[in-house]
Amino acid sequence: MNPKAATLLGILTAVIVAMSFASGAWSSTETDDGLQIEITRKGAGKQVVLSQGAKEWFMLIEVTPENAVILKQEKDHERYLVDESETHDRPMTADDVDAAIADYINSVKTRVRKK
Repeated sequence: MNPKAATLLGILTAVIVAMSFASGAWSSTETDDGLQIEITRKGAGKQVVLSQGAKEWFMLIEVTPENAVILKQEKDHERYLVDESETHDRPMTADDVDAAIADYINSVKTRVRKK
């Protein structure tokens, strides 16, 4: 594994561990490429805000006993590039929420690295 991938894997692992133990608190970290990541527990769900300069990515997972709603937004300065939501017909488990947050973080990191 190359050193950069190992560093990113270490950061992601730290973020996931922090998410697992956070109960209403938030965790914050910054990656090597200047991407700031903040994760907050929201009831049975979580939210993550990633930012780099004027760009911001946001994901909120709200879990109720009946369903789960996922909101995603991406903006550059004050202009929204993405503003979407999806509703799942069943609640998500804590593991589902953590996996969705980790996938979103990885997706944003990949897009940031490509630029």
